[in-house]
Amino acid sequence: MRILSVDLGTSNTVAVLSAHGRPPRVVEVDGAATMPSAVFAAEDGTLLVGRDAERRARLDPTRFEPNPKRRVDEQTLLLGQDVVPVNETLAAVLRRVLEETTRQLGGEQPDELRLTHPAEWGPLRRNVLLTAARLAGFRGPVHLVPEPVAAAAHFASFPGRALAPGQSLAVYDLGAGTFDVAVVGATQNGFTVLAEDGLPDLGGLDVDQALMVHVGREVSHRDPQRWQRVLRPESTADRRTRRALQEDVKAAKEALSRLPQTEVPMPEPFADVLVTRGELEALVRPAMLRSVELLARTVAAAGLTPDRLVGIYLVGGSSRLPLVGSMISEKLGVVPSSLDQPETAVALGAHHVTGDGISMRTQNVEGQVAATVPPRFTPPPAQFQFPANFPSYPAAPQPKRGRKKPIIIGAAAVVVLLAAGLTYLLWPSSAATTFSAGQCAQPGQVDAKGFTGCLRQLAGKIADTSQCVPGAGSGDIAPPSGENLGVLTTCSAPALAGAQITYVHATDAAALKEYTDRLLASVGGDQVRAPWKGNGLTGGYSSAGGRVSAVLVFTVADRPLAGVIYQKAGSGQTASSASQLADYFEQTVQPGT
Repeated sequence: MRILSVDLGTSNTVAVLSAHGRPPRVVEVDGAATMPSAVFAAEDGTLLVGRDAERRARLDPTRFEPNPKRRVDEQTLLLGQDVVPVNETLAAVLRRVLEETTRQLGGEQPDELRLTHPAEWGPLRRNVLLTAARLAGFRGPVHLVPEPVAAAAHFASFPGRALAPGQSLAVYDLGAGTFDVAVVGATQNGFTVLAEDGLPDLGGLDVDQALMVHVGREVSHRDPQRWQRVLRPESTADRRTRRALQEDVKAAKEALSRLPQTEVPMPEPFADVLVTRGELEALVRPAMLRSVELLARTVAAAGLTPDRLVGIYLVGGSSRLPLVGSMISEKLGVVPSSLDQPETAVALGAHHVTGDGISMRTQNVEGQVAATVPPRFTPPPAQFQFPANFPSYPAAPQPKRGRKKPIIIGAAAVVVLLAAGLTYLLWPSSAATTFSAGQCAQPGQVDAKGFTGCLRQLAGKIADTSQCVPGAGSGDIAPPSGENLGVLTTCSAPALAGAQITYVHATDAAALKEYTDRLLASVGGDQVRAPWKGNGLTGGYSSAGGRVSAVLVFTVADRPLAGVIYQKAGSGQTASSASQLADYFEQTVQPGT
């Protein structure tokens, strides 16, 4: 079993791989354990990432985004003259990690992907991450793991750091873009987040900015106008100067975690600035105090006191600041722990977590692991070797499959089947006939199974191999009474219990979109979106998975056609996740497969 865990951070991305029974190891991308999460949009449309993006940024900083994760709530980014969707920038980062991992595995993809995310991320942000994984080209199972849960699992994997059921750990995560704190409790079945909070305006980038302001005060009096051009670039040369200075300031901050003083190289005509650790700590102490006070409030919100914690675990690269540990010790009376490298703790910890037994309910936001299973929906066997001191997890329940009922066909049914067979022989096959967008602008002739010619092209082999009847099938997805959406026909879904596939040839594209949007919203939960093509058609699909039902809508870009895979869980069963249904569509239903 080859498992890839990725902590896609604000400034840096870390990937960890375990394969062929060997212990997890950090995947080095471009020769380093951490890869910058930066993205550069080349003029030919290519998205460069990591150190390649940082190098190209020196040529044209306007096409560069150093922290795409910090823009997760925005739909698009303006890079140079190009408008780039945020999920595509994140997908580019994941794609680079996946390419390097695949190369190290001899050309084969990992069997499973685990992506970590902040605990407070809701469905919309998690959907961006799931969609990015799909766009990156990963086609296997995907699990989303809350970062504090992964950090707690990493802490518990060390000898003598056991988290017995009922014990709790506080996770202090100071990354580049945000500060997150959570109290994680161990249970018989895994972990639960007892309380969590965060500061979106505090992180390593804010420490960098504070240091930038400080050095500016030291030198700006020499040439105030020139300094303003550094802060607010007016030309490409100015942008290059600012970019170089930002890198030097960041390097100085990191050096002060190890040294009592260092120098910040300054652009001409300014002299270099000597900065001491004391000066940096004075600059950031008010912000760090906010984080420690929030840590104390979060521990109290969990119904605990600091002395009842197993420990306080520091993760995130910016937690290396010595001031962090000293202030926590001073204010809470607990000496925090920092095991291994704080930058890699979350990615390594994700390897010790399964989708089973993790629950998260905090601040009226419910998080969950969006897990998928291998093709054909066969639950995987036990795949993980846990440390002896790690809480045990129960085996995943085996889904029950309903038995097919025998179908008795009467004489009238035989006549219908013969008529349908004759119609099928006379109707052009979907494999041989394609239709233009103009021909599909309105529904046309309908065959015995309820298909127009355009719908047959969309249905592909499903129209030929499944049982199909005119109409919407399940009343759960039927259009409202009195609404004439167009031509609908519904087919059985091969090898997917409790599911059906409804094809729609609408008379109005706007009405079709309203109908499909309503179906997706009714399910809720995480969503996966990606493009598709086949049988001469191109379009996109959106998949949503809830506890009792799941739905996937696939549409055609230039014509009023859509397909809807709808699944309703039976008694004692759960519906497919968004990623599971996406896998099913791509492997079984997508035209041309």
